[in-house]
Amino acid sequence: MPIKIPNTLPARAVLEHENIFVMTEQRATTQDIRPLHILILNLMPTKIVTETQLARLLGNTPLQVEMDLLRISSHTPKNTPQEHMLAFYQEFDDVKDNYYDGMIITGAPVEEMPFEKVDYWDELCQIMEWSKTHIYSTFHICWGAQAALYYHYGIPKYPLDEKMFGVFPHKVVRRSSMLFRGFDDTFMVPHSRHTCIKKEDVLATGRLKILAESEKAGIYAISTEGGRQVFITGHSEYDADTLEKEYLRDKNAGLPIHVPENYYPDDDDTKRPVCSWRSGANLLYSNWLNYYVYQTTPYILEQIRNQPIAPILENM
Repeated sequence: MPIKIPNTLPARAVLEHENIFVMTEQRATTQDIRPLHILILNLMPTKIVTETQLARLLGNTPLQVEMDLLRISSHTPKNTPQEHMLAFYQEFDDVKDNYYDGMIITGAPVEEMPFEKVDYWDELCQIMEWSKTHIYSTFHICWGAQAALYYHYGIPKYPLDEKMFGVFPHKVVRRSSMLFRGFDDTFMVPHSRHTCIKKEDVLATGRLKILAESEKAGIYAISTEGGRQVFITGHSEYDADTLEKEYLRDKNAGLPIHVPENYYPDDDDTKRPVCSWRSGANLLYSNWLNYYVYQTTPYILEQIRNQPIAPILENM
């Protein structure tokens, strides 16, 4: 949250130069405040686990958030009780006339398939197109980020020789980014994927900024100018044992899988895994909600239609 200071206080210029968010008395007295409306399109097979992970992060801020859950109507989930889906999830026809401050599109276990071969691709494209005029800031995760980069900007994904699996050190490459305000010089993020995107394809669009990356895991965070669209290639929302469950599932099934990197002490899978990314995850979602949603979304949400998603960047 910002600190409110007098309009002419000398500290204002110093703090703003240091990228500290300040709010003048004038702005504070004219702000309209209401709950933030966040829509989550949950594409993960373990929907209850994923919705809990995201609700935990969205709820760990001083902001009041109202969360709606969205499902794909053209796909029937196999790992979530139908009673749960009927009780808590809406379909696109139920929300298409609504406007939201923010939206999260999760990952999905379909990354090795061509986008167009995914059975719900057409419906997902319809939702992603709708998000441009009905969502102020859309936060895409892992395959959801790859799908959106492909749909909106034509950026392809490439197969990896080996699954990117583990917890990897990252660095912020765009220090002016509000999304990474307060981050350490090095922060950890879990990854679990078989494909990647390439930096040259991202930069070639002329409309996207690379915010953070990893020497081993590659690009981690991308956004448009102003943050109307955010793309995250890792899984900061993961619980401490999520990678372990994936690892043991594949190991017990006899599938080729290596011990998640930087996860178990001494790479010994008999030891309890170490969660080294929780603080960064909380800060990431808090920054997104505060700086890219709460501080900039219009009070009258219908005005979203008139604001550009991705202006051409003059200085990459």
